[in-house]
Amino acid sequence: MPNDLPYVDPKTFISQTATATVIELFAGAGGLALGLERAGLQATALIELNKDAAATLRHNRPNWNAIQADIREFSFKDIKADVVTGGFPCQAFSYAGKSLGLQDTRGTLFYEFARCVREVQPKIFIAENVRGLISHQKGKTLAAILAVLESLGYGVQYRLLNAVNYDVPQKRERVIIVGTLPGIAFQYPAPSPKILTLRDALADVPASDGMKYSDKKAAVLALVPPGGYWRNLPEEVQKSYMKKNYYLTGGKTGIARRISWDEPCLTLTTSPSQKQTDRCHPEETRPFTVREYARIQTFPDDWEFMGGMSSKYKQIGNAVPVNFAFHLGRAIASALSPASN
Repeated sequence: MPNDLPYVDPKTFISQTATATVIELFAGAGGLALGLERAGLQATALIELNKDAAATLRHNRPNWNAIQADIREFSFKDIKADVVTGGFPCQAFSYAGKSLGLQDTRGTLFYEFARCVREVQPKIFIAENVRGLISHQKGKTLAAILAVLESLGYGVQYRLLNAVNYDVPQKRERVIIVGTLPGIAFQYPAPSPKILTLRDALADVPASDGMKYSDKKAAVLALVPPGGYWRNLPEEVQKSYMKKNYYLTGGKTGIARRISWDEPCLTLTTSPSQKQTDRCHPEETRPFTVREYARIQTFPDDWEFMGGMSSKYKQIGNAVPVNFAFHLGRAIASALSPASN
């Protein structure tokens, strides 16, 4: 695979009028920022606490203003941008006797995201979160988040999107919250016509290091066919491997799962060999390598990750898939273009 971003026509990467600027919080290893860059959005500042992820940003894009900092100690009052983005962790709020204004969310990282929006006053903000946010505390957390963001003067909407519909060979659902100032109309990107598979992702993938299974685990996974999981094991092996979980209800389809070439990968996690979320290579009995992980997340091959092997997997597993971010970036650029307003 060439160093260009996989799966999207390179001619569409950079807008001819790349004038919109972005501040990104919780920037991680740069998946969201890279996709937005390809869509013509310029990073003004990227804030990231983890030293390895911040080093990844600096190594790959020395021209980016990548800042390793605790977001809770950072002031945005002197920074301006058209767009604020970030994937804040989902945290519970205390609801008792509170009206749930911005101050009621203090102590959560959502508060820091909302504070950035308040201080920067971007034209658009994009917040990314896991599917579980929708049902967290029976929907109260999401309702509070939307109310707080609306109180800052924005029209707010959200939608559950699956990256597999946006040129990403991976089933990965995320809640995308969008806020716009009055007069700006944002439309979520339309799905791509083709669903990409693991075969599309890993063609000619460069060699790289990767984690290994223990001999015991490898012996079990060697019995699983492509596309199969623990239910495809002999019954006695199922009982031995699953232990008490064998008798519980629920599919647990991520356990002892071997991905097939002709399907998208299941959601990548921060470790390729966790028992609850096994992602075994289709032919070889091993986890995906670091470079394979990056391909599935649609990072280009020349994007290098800093730190030890576990840190690299974590950075990639936490990232917004680059191609997904590219589609979001084009939607942002369209909303900000004079012709659409």
